Amino acid sequence: MEKKKSNGPKPHVKKKRLASLTPDKGTHVQRTHKDTLFRFIFRDKKNLLQLYNALNGSDHQDENSLLLTTLENVIYLGYKNDVSFLLDCTLFLAEHQTTVNPNMPLRGVLYFARLYQDFIVQREWDLYSSSLIPLPCPQYVVFYNGTASQPERQILSLSDAFRKMSPDGEIPFPPALECKALVLNINYGQNRALMEKCRPLWEYSYFIHNIREKLKAGYAPEKAVDLAVTHCLQEGILKDLLKKHRKEVVGMFLEEYDRELHEKTLRQEGWAEGLSTGRKEWRELTRLLLEDGRLDDLRRSTKDTKFEQQLMKEYNIE
Repeated sequence: MEKKKSNGPKPHVKKKRLASLTPDKGTHVQRTHKDTLFRFIFRDKKNLLQLYNALNGSDHQDENSLLLTTLENVIYLGYKNDVSFLLDCTLFLAEHQTTVNPNMPLRGVLYFARLYQDFIVQREWDLYSSSLIPLPCPQYVVFYNGTASQPERQILSLSDAFRKMSPDGEIPFPPALECKALVLNINYGQNRALMEKCRPLWEYSYFIHNIREKLKAGYAPEKAVDLAVTHCLQEGILKDLLKKHRKEVVGMFLEEYDRELHEKTLRQEGWAEGLSTGRKEWRELTRLLLEDGRLDDLRRSTKDTKFEQQLMKEYNIE
């Protein structure tokens, strides 16, 4: 009997081809990292499905239809993946941020590359097949709840980072790669419509807001978290989570708080050090130009950064 031809992608036969796409021994891959509170809440499939429905206006009820694809306990190329899953024809990726980061689309590219790679390898599909491999549609959402003022909703595009290649600042041909990140501000009081549709997200937002209010009132971080936990338990907010994992929740927030404060301090110190160094260099350049009577060059250097750098090199100012 003659076999029927399959219209789908052919099974992956030569496994060495795809094996070469996985990180090699030189790639930096760490095997452990601690959960954030956001990730701790939304690793629960019930909460995750509710979040997806709220974002997409859908009504999925079967938690088992949601296949987690989060890169568990792996920091790939120095970055960790918060939450990702497959549902129907969608590959959903969610990230949580407490700092403003315009590079989220680039991180998304790195994550999606790894997720799609795993998707293909697990199904043993052949990249060299003459049949088109059907891929799930990517959806990338970044949930921001830092203290810096940000809009309720914005789109970050990878193409915004591409360097322009023509004198008029335009890219002469369409970029070969794009990744768009939807950034949602989930601080308390923001994106109310979304919060009404996803109770776990609202409760998380309220809990963080309550802690910050206690911190503003002058309480030490440990006391602020403890008071917020007690208050939320009384109000039935994150009740099950806080009852079962009170100690872990407190520890996660304090670790996030310490890390955020530490990174902020480093940025401030780095800026101050850079500013101080820059002032010394500028004073030295000004002195030398005045000594040589190069007033026109001094004036030009105040408006032309590249010319200023040329002068720095000329005078061997490091």
